[in-house]
Formats: sequence, structure tokens, C-alpha cells
Amino acid sequence: MTLAVYGDSPYGTSPTDTAEFQASAAFIDAINADPQVSLATHVGDIHSGKQYCTAAYNQSVAALWTRFEDPLVYTPGDNEWTDCHKAAEGGGAYSAATQQINYVLDPVTHLPVDYASGNPVANLDLVRSDFFTEPGRTLGGGNLHVVSQAREYDPAYPSDAKYVENVMWERKDVLFVTLNIPGGSNNDQDIWYGAPVMSAEQAQEVAERTCADLRWLDRAFAQAQADHVRAVTIIEQADMWDLDGKSLSHLTGFEPFVASIAAHTAQFGKPVLMLNGDSHTYRSDNPLSPSAPCLTEATGGGETSCTSTAFTHPGYDVANFHRIVVHGSTFPLEYLKLTVNPEEKAPSGPNSFGPFSWQRMTQP
Repeated sequence: MTLAVYGDSPYGTSPTDTAEFQASAAFIDAINADPQVSLATHVGDIHSGKQYCTAAYNQSVAALWTRFEDPLVYTPGDNEWTDCHKAAEGGGAYSAATQQINYVLDPVTHLPVDYASGNPVANLDLVRSDFFTEPGRTLGGGNLHVVSQAREYDPAYPSDAKYVENVMWERKDVLFVTLNIPGGSNNDQDIWYGAPVMSAEQAQEVAERTCADLRWLDRAFAQAQADHVRAVTIIEQADMWDLDGKSLSHLTGFEPFVASIAAHTAQFGKPVLMLNGDSHTYRSDNPLSPSAPCLTEATGGGETSCTSTAFTHPGYDVANFHRIVVHGSTFPLEYLKLTVNPEEKAPSGPNSFGPFSWQRMTQP
């Protein structure tokens, strides 16, 4: 089985830059033309942080993706919902003088340019209405049955039924699971609209989704153990080890996921591969290895401090883990050609791990 994995695409440098979008049809055709590929996945961010969050744009991407001849599995990124509140994406900015939000307005209609004035919760609901109309149904063509958290949630936590985007499926003795983990800070360090304090709505969003994701991860590994699969693949958007020029505290919202993934992977004892986007630059590594480069940040004196044993993502030692950062936000457009051979047991390397091997493919 071979997958085409991509993300952080199509990007634009401004709300009117459609170059990557226009190139995407030929890019999808190139994936369709590969006879080995039977499934595509998008790891989130369907536009850049300099483009607006609108219903029309979402619908244009949904229409574009009907071009896929094979099934497409998509997990949302921060740019299409959590970051919609930011002025650069057409949301707005808090004014200390008026204690109100100054929304970005269309110069002609004088109406907010973003859907729901950039409200992240409303924009996640919009993403769901555009890309997740039926729980368990994938995008693109072909047939792939996936189990959605919207239908297989723990009844003790009824709010988990909202997370139709969290799915899992099995192929070639591998369990695949997607999680809605947006890049940046898990939506808990970037206060919406730059307000002085987090709103109750934002706090509720972070708490409910984080707990729902963790329960879905528990469910996935329990299923993997019950079915005796040979490997697990986790697909999500956030690069939980990327500072992106920000302080270490910006990553603390990801620690519950890192800790859970590390514990589950160690207990599973077989290969676990993570696919994420967010930081845009291709990377193949094991950030849960004690030999992994530690995170650093600038100190007041201009020096750097190592955080390998600090509170943010403390040192782990999980040898049966590997992750790939899918390259994105670039020309030529690129996807990762990921092949699964359950008979293979490759050691962790730059282009292979357990039953997985991969290569980078650029648009001709």
C-alpha cells in the first residue's frame, strides 16, 4: 500500500495570491497518475496565515479535492480555524483604548471579511460542514471506511461527538489515526484577537478538544493492541517540537499529547510513525529519543538555554517512534510517497522505519 501525504498547501502570500491553488490541479493529477498510490492524506493548513478564512475559499478547496481519484483523508490545521481570529487572516485585533475588537472589514461592503468575524469555533464548524458532511466518509474518490469519533465516542463524554474529523482505519496490518491538534500552541497561548485574557469560549474549546483527542488516542492504541497490528501511524497537523521563534511556554499546550504518545508507543512496543505538517520544512527524526537535539530559546543575554530536561517536553527514550514533517508551503508542490510493507522490519533511518519507507515527490 502506498499513500501520498501532503499539507500546508495550497498557500498564498496574500489573500489574492492564487498561484499554488492554480497549480494544485496538475499536482493532484500527478498523484492520480501514480499507479502505486491508493490513498491520499492532507495534514492540515489549506491556506496560509496571510489569507482570509471564508466559506467561499473552503468550498473552492473542497471542489478541488473532488479531483482526487483515490480516497483523501484530511485533518484540519490552525490556519483554517484556530488562527482565523488574527488580523493577518482577516479576523481582527483587540483595542486597548476601546476594549473592543476592531475587525478587518471589506473596503467595499464594510462587512467583516472572515466568516463569523474570524471566530475560531465557528470556523471549525464551517470546516466540518465543508469537509466532514458525513461521519466515516472520506473525501476524493474510491471507497475507504473510516471510524469517526462522532459515532464511536465514549458516551460518558457526549461532547466528543463533535469531533467528526478524528478518524481511524486499518490497512496492511497498520492502524492509522488522525487527531485535530492545530499547530502554533494547541490554541491556548495565542489569545483570540490579542485580548488581555482568554475568553471562556476559547478555554472551553481547548479543554474539550484536548480531552477528546487524548481519549481518541487511547481508543486507537487499544484497538491496535486488540487487533495485533504491526504498526500505528498518527496523523495530525502540529509540529509539537517547533518553537517557531516563540518562547518555550508556547509549546506547553502540546505536552499532554507528547506524554500520551510516548507512553502508548512504549507500551505498544512496535513501530509508531507520526506524520505532521505545520513547520513546513521536511524532517525525518525521532524527537522522543534522548539523542534528539534539545529545544533552545534565546535568553536575556542573547545566549541560548537547552530544555532537554526542562518542563517542556522532558527527555523521553522511546526507540520505536519516528516522525516525518511533511514539506509544504513551497514551489514546486511536493508530497511524501509513503509505502507500507508489513513484512519489512527496517531499522529507524532517514527514509525507512519498520514497515514504512518513503521518498519525496515534487510536481513535474
